[in-house]
Amino acid sequence: MYCDVHAHFADEGYDLAAEWEKIRAAGVTAVILAGDTVAHSAFHAAFAEAHAGAYFTAGVHPSEAASLDDGAMEAVRALCAKPACVAVGEIGLDYHWDTPPRAVQQAAFSRQLALAGALGLPVQIHSRDCCADMLAMLREHRALLRHGFLMHCYSHGAENMPAFAALGAYFSFGGVACFGNAKNVWESVAACPADRILSETDSPYLSPFRGKKNTPANIPVIVRRLAQLRGEEEGALTAQICKNAQMLFRRSL
Repeated sequence: MYCDVHAHFADEGYDLAAEWEKIRAAGVTAVILAGDTVAHSAFHAAFAEAHAGAYFTAGVHPSEAASLDDGAMEAVRALCAKPACVAVGEIGLDYHWDTPPRAVQQAAFSRQLALAGALGLPVQIHSRDCCADMLAMLREHRALLRHGFLMHCYSHGAENMPAFAALGAYFSFGGVACFGNAKNVWESVAACPADRILSETDSPYLSPFRGKKNTPANIPVIVRRLAQLRGEEEGALTAQICKNAQMLFRRSL
């Protein structure tokens, strides 16, 4: 029984009927499809309604933050009311390209954190090249995070994990842990508290097989690598990850 807590299907070119069969055959029993735009959140909502074991998040990614007007906020709010919606996300900050401007990203992040707090939902967070500002914003909005949050595809180093964990963070790791040059991620995987570690693919991106399209069916490969890095038995880590997912995403998992 494996869990993928962060994947994308909308507009990614999958043969979804065949892909879902492959995912289930791999023993992946729960997949959370992450929203990055209103349209993609809605697509994932429809998929989740039609497929047992599929769930979704609703939100607007920092790269799309300029599109988060009042209408988009209301659309996200409506999607969050659906039973299969387990979190607001993926939201956050991405300073890698600095577009849209940081102030625009921060404003969109704040609005969506407020929505999660009002609705009593956890948050899936995208955080890239922005560690200091991310920690500052999470501390500022700590009261809105009482239902927990996921640092998706965590990349801020083992040295910063305690600061995030103190605020209630969970940490998910994917195919990057299988890369041969990912020492920073390996160290974070090894250092992650047992009750906060989760597995993801970020499909179709970051496949453990270089040059291949990723899929939630690769979760067993990823969890095997996480167990190796932690010096743990794979079955025990698999069970712990599913328990952690149930603790964070309480609405449906």
